Amino acid sequence: MRLRGGGRVPSRVSAPARSAERELPSVPKRIRFLPGRLAALPCDHVQVPEEAGGGEPGEEPARSGHERPRHLQHAGRQRPVLPVPHHAAGPQPQQADNMNRLSTLPRGFGSLPALEVLDLTYNNLNENSLPGNFFYLTTLRALYLSDNDFEILPPDIGKLTKLQILSLRDNDLISLPKETGELTQLKELHIQGNRLTVLPPELGNLDLTGQKQVFKAENNPWVTPIADQFQLGVSHVFEYIRSETYKYLYGRHMQAKPEPPKKNNDKSKKISRKPLAAKNR
Repeated sequence: MRLRGGGRVPSRVSAPARSAERELPSVPKRIRFLPGRLAALPCDHVQVPEEAGGGEPGEEPARSGHERPRHLQHAGRQRPVLPVPHHAAGPQPQQADNMNRLSTLPRGFGSLPALEVLDLTYNNLNENSLPGNFFYLTTLRALYLSDNDFEILPPDIGKLTKLQILSLRDNDLISLPKETGELTQLKELHIQGNRLTVLPPELGNLDLTGQKQVFKAENNPWVTPIADQFQLGVSHVFEYIRSETYKYLYGRHMQAKPEPPKKNNDKSKKISRKPLAAKNR
C-alpha cells in the first residue's frame, strides 16, 4: 500500500520482530508447589517454570457440578528459578517423603498481577511468613493454605474479594477474622482440623449452604451452642450465627478473651520440619 507522500505501509512484520514477539514471557495464573523438597524461594523475584498439565490444585474435591477456577499454564521461556517437581496430574498422595518445608515467602508473590490459583499446602508457613504485599494478589480465585502452622488468619484476607475457594484445613487457627465475611464470592471454605471454638457472625454473610457450596468444619473444639447446631446441619449453623442471640454471645465471648485450646498435634514430628539430610536417610 502506497501513501500519498510516496511512502509505503509495511504489509507484514519482519521475521526478527515476530521472533521477539514470540519470546515475550506470559504472566503466570497458577502456582502450585507440588510435593517435593523445597526449603526456600528466591527473595525478590518469582519466575515459574512450565507446569505439567492436568488436574486442579488442592486436596479438597469439588462437589458434582461445581466448576473449579480455570487456569492458564505459564510458558517458562525465561530461566526457571523454582524447582517445582513435575508429578502426575490430580491430587497428590500425602506421602511422608514428598513434603515441602517452606517457612517464608518472597516479596515477589505480591507482584504477580494475574495469579488465580495458589497452592501452598503441606509447608511450615504461618501468619508471619507472608510478605507485606501478599494480599495484593486480588486476582486470586483459589488459595490453598492447608497443613501449615497458621494460628491467625490476617484480616487483610478480606481484600481477596474474588476468592471462590479458601482451604485452611489442618492448621492451628484459634479464630477467623470478621473480614472473612467479605469474601462474598466464596463457594468453598475448609477449616476442619483447627482449634476454632467460635465463628465470627460476619461469616453469615456468605452463602455456603447450597448444593454447589462446600463448608467443612469438623474436628474443631466448638463451644456447645455451635456444636449443637452442627449436629443439625450446616444450614442450622449459618442460621444460628446470623441471629442476634449469637451476635450478643459472641461479643461477650470475645470480651472475655478465653484461653485458646491447646495444640493437639505434635507438629515437631512433621516430616517437613526435618532437615533434608535426615529425610534422605
